[in-house]
Amino acid sequence: MGRIKTVLVKRTAKELLAKQPDLFSDSFETNKKLLTGVIPSKKIRNQVAGYITRLKKKEKQKS
Repeated sequence: MGRIKTVLVKRTAKELLAKQPDLFSDSFETNKKLLTGVIPSKKIRNQVAGYITRLKKKEKQKS
């Protein structure tokens, strides 16, 4: 079983993906760099980047 993401992380990630779906990729490092200026907290930024990566990989598998 994996770690559970908080509502803040999920909501933020989904909002960012809804606004700019083509900006993010299925690479954690790329997503982390894109979020550096947007989210000041390092811990939250990494969690959001990881969740976005997970969503993009899941979306890629469906296609």
